[in-house]
Amino acid sequence: MTTTESVTDEKSFHVKEKPHCIKEDIETSTGEDTDENVVLENERDIATHVISVDDDPNLNPWTFRAFFVGLGLSAFGGSLAQIYYFKPASFGLTLQQTILVSLMFLGIISYVIGLAMETFIPRHGLLRYLNPGPFNKKENAFVIIMASAAANSALGTEVLAVQRLYYNIVPNTGSSIILLFSSQLLGYGIGGLMRGILLYPSKMLYPVVLPLLSMLDAFYHDGIKARRKLTVFYLVFTAIFIWEIFPEWIFPLLTGLSIFCLAAPNNATVSRVFGGSNGNEGLGLLSLCFDWQYISGGLNPMSIPLKAQLSSFIGYLLCMVVFVAVFYNNIWESQNFPFLAQLLFYENGTVYNQTLIMDSNYEVDPALVAAQGLPFYAGTWVVNLLTTNLALGATFTHLLLWNKNDLRAAWTWITMDTLRSWRANFDWKFWKHSGKREVTANTGDLDPHYREMLKYPDAPNSWYFLTFVISFILGLVVIYKTDSTLPWWGFIIAVLLAVVSILFFTALYAITGISLSIQTLVQMIAGYLHKGQPMANMFFVLYSYNAVSQAMLLLSDLKIAQYAKLPPRAAFTAQIIGTLLGAVLNYELMDSIIDNQREILLSVQGTNIWSGQQPQAYNSQAIAWGGLARELFSSGQRYQWVPLSYVIGLVVPLPFWIIHRYWPKLRMDYYYTPIICAYLGTLCVGINSSCLSYFAVAFLSQWWLRTRYPRWFKEYNYLVGAALDGGTQVMIFILSFAVQGAAGTSHLFPEWWGADQNGNYDHCLYL
Repeated sequence: MTTTESVTDEKSFHVKEKPHCIKEDIETSTGEDTDENVVLENERDIATHVISVDDDPNLNPWTFRAFFVGLGLSAFGGSLAQIYYFKPASFGLTLQQTILVSLMFLGIISYVIGLAMETFIPRHGLLRYLNPGPFNKKENAFVIIMASAAANSALGTEVLAVQRLYYNIVPNTGSSIILLFSSQLLGYGIGGLMRGILLYPSKMLYPVVLPLLSMLDAFYHDGIKARRKLTVFYLVFTAIFIWEIFPEWIFPLLTGLSIFCLAAPNNATVSRVFGGSNGNEGLGLLSLCFDWQYISGGLNPMSIPLKAQLSSFIGYLLCMVVFVAVFYNNIWESQNFPFLAQLLFYENGTVYNQTLIMDSNYEVDPALVAAQGLPFYAGTWVVNLLTTNLALGATFTHLLLWNKNDLRAAWTWITMDTLRSWRANFDWKFWKHSGKREVTANTGDLDPHYREMLKYPDAPNSWYFLTFVISFILGLVVIYKTDSTLPWWGFIIAVLLAVVSILFFTALYAITGISLSIQTLVQMIAGYLHKGQPMANMFFVLYSYNAVSQAMLLLSDLKIAQYAKLPPRAAFTAQIIGTLLGAVLNYELMDSIIDNQREILLSVQGTNIWSGQQPQAYNSQAIAWGGLARELFSSGQRYQWVPLSYVIGLVVPLPFWIIHRYWPKLRMDYYYTPIICAYLGTLCVGINSSCLSYFAVAFLSQWWLRTRYPRWFKEYNYLVGAALDGGTQVMIFILSFAVQGAAGTSHLFPEWWGADQNGNYDHCLYL
């Protein structure tokens, strides 16, 4: 597919200003040590100055060692991701509400393992397959992509968890695995077909992967410097590995240290506003968190650009104001319910029994609803739903205003000439495709990294199309085999919705590094399409929202391959293997954790170790939207502003764009309105004591270190962040099985002042 590259800035605006005027933009990050004062004005400059464009086509990623390490890390990452799914939420820039396995950790640990194998394994006999020579950059990238594809909790396990926890349905293992395979690969097929728009151009920067690639460049370009950096990595890794034993087991008060909670341990208002060490406790205002698991739970604060951090910080501050105002003004009868909760409630505050309003086909019966009454949400959760829709609406307008030229290519192929050409050249023998790509005469307009990739056979569109077709067919089969109640036409609409959403929301992610969830929007649409069918709602979301998430993952990993010059077919192979292995491990871990922690997962607050907040939220949304959408969200009903906020969100970016157009010196282009809107509801769930520490680390890294000590920042900032993530996540994996009950009985540390096992760890009132 031919693509054109926009020469505009991500806000379509460039002004030649003095360096001090824009010193704190991410675009001013410097490239080489000898050129520290050069301002990098656009994405192309960043991609070519921060990351090496050079390629050595002699490096071979197709080694037994690469597969061996990749499969091992995939098993580790897939298991850890599912454990994190059942842990309390952490504040972070992804807004996905669960802790993630760090990409930089996967990069570092794969390098360390590969280097160890290179150093200590003999190169003769059968062992030569484990050590064919120096561990090269392309092997490392291959391992990272395979492990990254596996290290995600498949949304299909959320559907299966809800069925087990709330419907007492246990689908057979075969159907469950096919469900996971089809839902995980569907987005891969769609996203792969959009590579020409969302991957190849320089505009699609994917800033989240830049730290990883800059680290790999450092490791493989200078051996002496790499050894020095590894020494720093080992020290930080070891220190945080030992340290995490304290906040995670021995001294959990360190998860959230609040002077206000210690001063007023019996005050409910103090608990709601200043508490935050336990799941769904409070807003964590001015609490200090010393647990890196929660500080860096969403995304590492040392890696996200300052511009995005500023928008999220504004949203975070406004979120606290809005939550307190809604609760203490008793809007939506908020004071009848817990301050933070994801469940449905009766008006008197008791948990809503959903089984009493459904018939034997798992459909909502209006007569039973009339007898039980309509359910209620906690007020803060309503705010979260409302602001999520605001953010989704703002995303479309924001991208159309600031990035319309970049998205135009998505529709240029819809011409009769193009369609006739595709039909004439179509060859169903996909396995015979050579993968050779035509190189245009004027390659200067191509992204430099993409230009280097043209020498390798491509993973052709037919491969991705086949992935899509197989996943589509399996999806159609499984929705009937698992009694999903989702009809075939609903499944097709879900897929079409995913196609449109992938274009817009992946573009936002590629440009800013921040992903927004379309789950609420999808549930709203499904609720009006399939009235009274909460189970159908869950499956509709699975095959639309999850397809978007998987497309983002695929394209982000393919960007790693493009920057690292990993041949496209190697990247495709790594992604498919990692995804399938990760899905199987996700299922096994989900099965074990639900068996051993069922009561905690069903409770409102959970603990600081295990939480059912994810399946609780997914289930309550399915009941409310899938079963009672018209009764709760239509015009004139209790939560009518939730769907209306989507329309309002379409207008939110307009004032910023107009002000910037006429008064550019006010720098309204510095603010991302979708991110501000999304963070207005970000404290609705989980452990919030980490927020102050998160932003402190973020501004220390992305402003103070970057502007005051740029050389240190470039050499060690991302490396230290990766070591902190790595040491933490290895210790969490060990503790989860050793003492926290991932595979059996938990063994809490004996109770003392720093480990209040019968209340909130920060000593705030347990409500």
